[in-house]
Amino acid sequence: MRLLRVWKIQIALVLSVAAAAARADVLKIVVDDTIHPIVVERVDRAIQEARRIHADALLIELRTPGGLMSSMEQIIHKVLDAPLPVIIYVTPSGNGASSAGFFILEAADVAAMAPGTNTGAAHPVLGGGGVMDPVMKEKLENYAASLMRSYAGKRGRNVEVAESAVRQSKSFTADEALSQHLVDYIATSDADLFRQMEGKTVARFDGSKVVLHLSGKPVQTYEMTLRQRILSSLINPNLIVVLFPIAMLAIWAEFNHPGAVVPGVVGFIALLLALYVLNLLPYRSIALVMMLAAFISFALEAKFQTHGVLTVSGIALLVLGMILLVDAPIPEMRVRVWTALAVAIPLGLITVFLMSLALRARRNKVVTGEQGLIGATGVVTMPLVPAGKVLLRGALWDAVAPGNVEVGTQIVVRGIENLVLRVEPVSQTAALSPART
Repeated sequence: MRLLRVWKIQIALVLSVAAAAARADVLKIVVDDTIHPIVVERVDRAIQEARRIHADALLIELRTPGGLMSSMEQIIHKVLDAPLPVIIYVTPSGNGASSAGFFILEAADVAAMAPGTNTGAAHPVLGGGGVMDPVMKEKLENYAASLMRSYAGKRGRNVEVAESAVRQSKSFTADEALSQHLVDYIATSDADLFRQMEGKTVARFDGSKVVLHLSGKPVQTYEMTLRQRILSSLINPNLIVVLFPIAMLAIWAEFNHPGAVVPGVVGFIALLLALYVLNLLPYRSIALVMMLAAFISFALEAKFQTHGVLTVSGIALLVLGMILLVDAPIPEMRVRVWTALAVAIPLGLITVFLMSLALRARRNKVVTGEQGLIGATGVVTMPLVPAGKVLLRGALWDAVAPGNVEVGTQIVVRGIENLVLRVEPVSQTAALSPART
């Protein structure tokens, strides 16, 4: 019994030491991106990891120009429901948290900014940057303002000023945000922020209160997974409009040269990546139709030679499709015009050129194999009665004719079956042909 008690004590000590070694008092993630579904996933996993390791707080270093409203709302929900205090810190100097970033900043248990940063400009805009009709504009403004009011006041923020950033697109420097009670602290670093918060009581959104003791505590950075890194890079719309045409060209090359394998694999992977990333973004289906119609125009140009009319229309469709592809509210998440032009014009010209070569090759007469013998002329070396031998391209062939043909007569090949040529005398062929003047 004594030995068993000793073992239990030792096991408990080992587990406590392991737990202490794995514990991070503050878990930190860095969000330096537009707000999209991958950022939602990162925030959610960081909150889960912080709870797993029993961290005292989660620190989110934020710098963003804004992003998707749907993703923003999901992040706000996760921050408000987090089981531990969430600190959002806009840093370093020269950066900002605009538009959707402002909503997220105001949702934090503790909101802080570095000197020289800015926030605000949170007026909702239509995807694609278009002009909204008055009714839709009013509805979106009222919804966004009510969303801000639903949690900003409970966080102890200045609701009236926060709402002005939504309705009037006001922006604030770090000093202005602090003086107007939009943020709680201005700090030059993480350590400075923790020092200022030391011993302060934070009221959680659920009504509970937590006293923060983070000064001097270790900070563990929660890095992005490989999958998140890849998707964060691919979620750039300007990269999608490169992937999609590459996929189309590669798949066309595979169909044109069956068995090449490499073009098919490359095209299939590029197409899957493009469609997967598009699924994460608000896209327009009509834009995809326009891009497909562009490739059809290129194929018709190669076939019918319309002197560039279909090529120009195809390039125009491709450019418009690329520009309209992603229905995002901020320029950073839309396809740039110069990117669309730089991809569409060379791609259109190259596609028409390659398709023209392929179609021309298909029209050319076959000169090799069995098909290459059709129409070739030779000389009878053994009388055809009606079977015999003919000399054709330096080789002797078994041949059969419709009638008897003498040795030395020139013949023309009309067909081949089981390596036996079906031939006719050249003179007979000429006689059957219509006279020309």
